[in-house]
Amino acid sequence: MPDKYINKGSLSVSIDLEAFLKSEVLPGLDLSEDHFWNSLENIINEFSPRNKELLDIRESMQGKIDAWHLANPGGEKNLGVYKDFLKDIGYLLPEGEDFKITTENVDPEISSIAGPQLVVPVMNARFALNAANARWGSLYDALYGTDMISEDDGASRAGAYNPIRGDKVIEFSKNFLDEHFALNKASYLDVSSFCIKEGHLEVGLNNGESVSLQNTEQFQGYQGAADQPSAVLLKNNNLHAEIQIDPGHSVGATDPAGIKDVLLESAITTIQDCEDSVAAVDGEDKVSVYRNWLGLMKGDLKETFIKGGSEMTRSLNPDRSYIAPDGSNFQLSGRSLMLVRNVGHLMTNPAILDQDGNEVPEGILDAMFTICIAMHDLNGDSGIKNSQTGSVYIVKPKMHGPDEVQFTCDLFSAVETALNLNQLTAKVGIMDEERRTTVNLKECIRIAQERVIFINTGFLDRTGDEIHTSMEAGPMIPKAEMKQQPWILAYEDWNVDSGLETGFKGNAQIGKGMWPMPDEMLNMYETKTMHPESGANCAWVPSPTGATLHAMHYHQILVSERQQALIQRSKASLDDILTIPVMTDPQSLTSEMIQKELDNNAQGILGYVVRWVDQGVGCSKVPDINNIGLMEDRATCRISSQHIANWLHHSICSEDQVIETMKRMAAVVDQQNSGDPTYQPMAPSYDGIAFKAACNLAIQGRVQPSGYTEPILHEMRLKFKAS
Repeated sequence: MPDKYINKGSLSVSIDLEAFLKSEVLPGLDLSEDHFWNSLENIINEFSPRNKELLDIRESMQGKIDAWHLANPGGEKNLGVYKDFLKDIGYLLPEGEDFKITTENVDPEISSIAGPQLVVPVMNARFALNAANARWGSLYDALYGTDMISEDDGASRAGAYNPIRGDKVIEFSKNFLDEHFALNKASYLDVSSFCIKEGHLEVGLNNGESVSLQNTEQFQGYQGAADQPSAVLLKNNNLHAEIQIDPGHSVGATDPAGIKDVLLESAITTIQDCEDSVAAVDGEDKVSVYRNWLGLMKGDLKETFIKGGSEMTRSLNPDRSYIAPDGSNFQLSGRSLMLVRNVGHLMTNPAILDQDGNEVPEGILDAMFTICIAMHDLNGDSGIKNSQTGSVYIVKPKMHGPDEVQFTCDLFSAVETALNLNQLTAKVGIMDEERRTTVNLKECIRIAQERVIFINTGFLDRTGDEIHTSMEAGPMIPKAEMKQQPWILAYEDWNVDSGLETGFKGNAQIGKGMWPMPDEMLNMYETKTMHPESGANCAWVPSPTGATLHAMHYHQILVSERQQALIQRSKASLDDILTIPVMTDPQSLTSEMIQKELDNNAQGILGYVVRWVDQGVGCSKVPDINNIGLMEDRATCRISSQHIANWLHHSICSEDQVIETMKRMAAVVDQQNSGDPTYQPMAPSYDGIAFKAACNLAIQGRVQPSGYTEPILHEMRLKFKAS
């Protein structure tokens, strides 16, 4: 049903949103309804025209770039001429003098602790809670339940507990402890007991001897009695590990030392996402998003569900209590530090209409509501605290260049004033996922130097923008070849270099992108060391289990040392970044190669879009054409749709071929979803809203603003909701 409205000044506000603010957000805050709506009205009136102006600049620049490529076929190969053109139109800006960021009141999880970062749709309460609670994860469970441990030699993970597999898990875990928390001339495989004597950890061995840690400072504390602790807390590279001891436990009973598990500090930070992983198209949806963020900020979010035939209720974990070596008590956070990702500048939302009846820019709405809601945490309304330093951490995606960063900073400042918060309370994470931000990254950081707490590379969206920006340059290389291209390798290094150059070390996060295959954890473990090696102090993982496994990489690599070494290297090449990935010889593509590429792209689009439009699911594990589960969100959809649009535009394929491919792949996706009773098949009629949305994304992709998927997805989801 379309939104129904209530008037607030000149604004028409969705009755769902108005009721939510009145009855759920404002109680407990020193803000009146009138003040909130009057302030928001003023902010909308001031910032909406600026928002539109920035979007017009995007379009204008894109038009100039398109015209240049058409007038200068192959001209981009002369990088000197190409760069001069980009400078002339204001796309590539001069780089100013050196500076260092000065952001204050930043929690250590962001400033100084390197580790995994989760991104989760905040619209799903269960996922949001799982992620927030993923600060600590069971290494035994993460190993046992994934392909990290081979199923050879009878170590199957199917069915009831398999002691053969369990033994392999325990061996792996104790080898991990040996590597990072080494004992003097002994292995954890030989340990029979733990005790604390005079503030020191004493480890008994099977042969009757006692040893200590090689580095005694790694012992941080314990739980239980000193002579029989139930937990031993260790620390390495600023990350904790907890050896859990319980001889009465089914696993502990089989262990000479009674060890039942090893807990690792895992997801240090979590981005609670209002953007690419959610489908929020109206006031009703926005309330669902904001309500879960409110529950997280008040500490009272709960979700009840059925698991294994039993009803379970999930809530936020409390802090963890320990006894220090000196006998004093202390606590560690039981939860990941939460950031919230707002939407970008592009979309409007019918949740609020302005004085002229126009939808309000959604980014303005997000800023006001997410910061206001976070005041519950700032005020300490519950015993479950997020920020200990009084900050609100907002990740801002899809900004194009410094002027758009300036807009965000000005908007946050206006919201702080409206809500009677100290200036610079709201911090900003700059997602480096659009080409104009990449090439001007230092200047983007300069604008936000008092607020910035995060930059990262989002190679998925960034590839989508790479294709769209240079649409007229020619047909792009196949998608699978993109990751080996000079532009993307330089882009990844340039981001780290820019962060280190501007003082991020010890102050802010430099992040890397998502591991997209949630079922392939061994592959992740074997390859994702590249992220801390690259100088990134956080990297995205698709699940709490992934966070626990990725955490091991930060024990292997001390990122602060790696960053110190990288500060000395030459900065990545801007010329490489500007090298467009067009095919040198499109004629070399066989018809089979073209069809395979189309099949892959179409199947990914359909698998994602059908759930988005029909079920309102913004992030899905979608089986690819080979039935490998891939995490899909709007970023992956953007690449696939832009790639088809590019090949269509350059006559590598035809519209008829794209439609035929979509129909064939729709039947594949239908089959892959046959076990879902709520699923509505696309074949054989091919007349559903979701199928039309998928086709439009590809066929109309060239003319979508910056190649984004949101305008079509929002339009079609609203149609579905109204049907």
